[in-house]
Amino acid sequence: MPHNNKHLGRNPISLAGALIAFVALMNTIFLIYIDARASHANPYLGILAWIVAPAILSLGLAVYIAGLLIERRRRHRHAPEMVRPYPSLDLNVRRTRFIVTAVFAGVICFVTASVIGSYQAFHYTETDAFCGTLCHQIMIPEYTAYKLSPHARVGCVGCHVGAGATWYVRSKLSGSYQVYAALANKYPRPIPSPVENLRPAQQTCEQCHWPEKFFGAQLKVFNHYQYDEQSTPREVRLLIKTGGGSPSSGMTSGIHWHMNISNEITYAATDWQRQDIPWIQVKDRSGKVTEYRSEGSKLTPAQIAALPHRRMDCVDCHNRPTHIYLSPDRSVDRALLAGTIDRSLPFAKQQSVTVLSKDYKSTPQAMQAIANDFTAYYRTNQPAVFAAKKASIDRSVTTLKQIFGNTRFPEMNVDWRTHRDNVGHLYTLGCFRCHDDQHVSADGKRISKECTVCHTVLGESGATAEFQHPVELGDLRNFNCADCHSGGVMSQ
Repeated sequence: MPHNNKHLGRNPISLAGALIAFVALMNTIFLIYIDARASHANPYLGILAWIVAPAILSLGLAVYIAGLLIERRRRHRHAPEMVRPYPSLDLNVRRTRFIVTAVFAGVICFVTASVIGSYQAFHYTETDAFCGTLCHQIMIPEYTAYKLSPHARVGCVGCHVGAGATWYVRSKLSGSYQVYAALANKYPRPIPSPVENLRPAQQTCEQCHWPEKFFGAQLKVFNHYQYDEQSTPREVRLLIKTGGGSPSSGMTSGIHWHMNISNEITYAATDWQRQDIPWIQVKDRSGKVTEYRSEGSKLTPAQIAALPHRRMDCVDCHNRPTHIYLSPDRSVDRALLAGTIDRSLPFAKQQSVTVLSKDYKSTPQAMQAIANDFTAYYRTNQPAVFAAKKASIDRSVTTLKQIFGNTRFPEMNVDWRTHRDNVGHLYTLGCFRCHDDQHVSADGKRISKECTVCHTVLGESGATAEFQHPVELGDLRNFNCADCHSGGVMSQ
């Protein structure tokens, strides 16, 4: 019976698939060679070499095979007698054994390469550079803050993914939508902190930090500079009552009393950033439950019950452990302490915070305006200082530009105001979200706002002292620090 000797692969679909596969194969070989020769790992190159190019190669092979099947079906429909039967595999025939062996070896090589590629793909998707640089502008704020943070040597996945297949899959599914949002330009500005999707702190933070092993207090020295002509320094020395402890070895106390060691604290917040907290529940080690309600809240019990309830853990206070966006006030204090901004310049603190606090449309515009405005102040108002200390002014400008580039990102609308830090209470409510003297239990007990609850002020001699505000305000319990201290130019 005659057969059509024309090869099934000689059809447009299979030829296109073969061309795609050939080009992808050549690119894969070239990219793997370049990746192996590179002195530094490049996530983009690795993605192309181990993910994109092999995927296109697989697509080309799939198109080629699909073309074969479609062509064979077409021939069988029009002239069944012209279609060759499927070949029979007789391993007693030497040529058949050679073909089967070659195909088998090829499959092994391809599967091996696929396994290596999959591992490389997994490795690259777990790197900090992949997390921080793949989306360019979108992740610049987070990646910049991360590299300058106390956790810069802790991989992104250690907190955002953690161990276990379930959380890995969840993170990749979430990442798939993020890729779509980036490509479609549908991402929010700023990117909100994923507080609702983070793993419990017991599975992340407490793998390194162990509150049960903490005891006592820690000395903390805060260096502030005033807004006067001399940028007068002011040192505040506090013993922070960190506390902690284990129920099996002693009483739990201090700030880490909150940390689910002997007590369980549950709260409800009305906003996604968890700043407005109208209801708190405390369950102590004996099982006694006490509820506190905010006197200023107009929510009914039913409305409070309908709010999301959360059991307190590390990130409720340490909500910016890594992606920290310092305020201009704090950034300039640090620069003055380090000497990178010259404190001998008149009104150095005031002028530095002023140029850093202004809102700019873009980073390039900010860099130019910071240099122009800071320099112009001394040129116009302090001509003698400008002539004598031009080099010092220029060095201070360089520092101010670095501060802005590390803490403010106009293109993404990110700064210290969009990502508030709940540690402390100077620029934001922080501790005063709960410790405000306004949360009251049914028996009249209030959550105290007394300074001595969490820290002890030390005088110059090291003895306990009372905190003295630079400006007389009366009873400080009537104020929140953030009422005046905005972190920007309005700070005093």
